Amino acid sequence: SGMTHRVGRKGQVVIPKAFRAAVSLEPGDEVTFSREGNAIRVERVVSPDALMGRLAGHRLVEALEKDRQAERRR
Repeated sequence: SGMTHRVGRKGQVVIPKAFRAAVSLEPGDEVTFSREGNAIRVERVVSPDALMGRLAGHRLVEALEKDRQAERRR
């Protein structure tokens, strides 16, 4: 779905709240810009630290689920 906004004098455009929320974009996050034909693509940069945190979180959940299953078997 598209939304129309004006480009300011300094070339700035506000990313609508719904779009920011959809990709978990927060103030201070970094983004990259790329050109695709006549379109500009904006992507949130995910830091390696954040990726490691996510992976660690998944491992923790898996470990907790395994513990729960083991307790059920007892």
